[in-house]
Amino acid sequence: MVRKCLFPAAGYGTRFLPATKAMPKEMMPILDKPLIQYGVEESLAAGMQQIAIVTGRSKRAIEDHFDISYELEHQISGTSKENKLAGIRHLIDHCTFSYTRQMEMKGLGHAILTGETLIGDEPFGVILADDLCVGNPEPVMSQMLRLYKKQPACIIAIEEVPLSEVHKYGVIDGEELEEGVYKVNGMIEKPSAEEAPGNLAIIGRYILLPEVFNTLRETRPGKGGELQITDALHTLAKQEKVLALKFSGMRYDCGSVHGFVDATNYFFALYRQS
Repeated sequence: MVRKCLFPAAGYGTRFLPATKAMPKEMMPILDKPLIQYGVEESLAAGMQQIAIVTGRSKRAIEDHFDISYELEHQISGTSKENKLAGIRHLIDHCTFSYTRQMEMKGLGHAILTGETLIGDEPFGVILADDLCVGNPEPVMSQMLRLYKKQPACIIAIEEVPLSEVHKYGVIDGEELEEGVYKVNGMIEKPSAEEAPGNLAIIGRYILLPEVFNTLRETRPGKGGELQITDALHTLAKQEKVLALKFSGMRYDCGSVHGFVDATNYFFALYRQS
């Protein structure tokens, strides 16, 4: 039902300078695997095999990663290191990858709108690679797709955050329809604790209907002078077309040093157990 997943990957990664001066933040590794590979694995697990990536300047490493390296593979063929490429080769063999460039950084909404040429007129997932999610018992995008199959609508992933941190997120105003599922009445981008309608924050996982593109075109720049996906979804929520899922699992904000270290420690603990 949902075949495509969009990865906005054109941002500068300024929270990780100077590491991201020449390296895409999406290629920063958690152990031996870059962040964006975790996201593509989550997409494929949900059956979204057509991967659409919005890139920008200095992002060629992403395209090279999801491609065959004949010289490297020939060099390690028949050695103990050959199996280290099994995971990425599985993605290359089972997914298709397409790319377009976002010429100017005008916000997440603008990045998603830039991806329209790769998506077309069909529902699609969106994964922000620096939000590294560990779903339980299944990946977060798979949880969202299960809800979409029951109730086709725009679906956003949410989690509870302290009120002192709501200014970092989009926050929903919603009513719970069943355990963990909310009808979204509205949302606000990066409110103060006093402005926030609650503490249910939007994280980097979406399933969107294609009509979001027209809504984005009609949306004026919002917070920070950028085109916000939150503002477009607020409009669609007024038409009762948006649901929110409080997912089961953990999410690490790998765009921040603390979240990146926490994710590394979590996956290292798993590595030591294997």
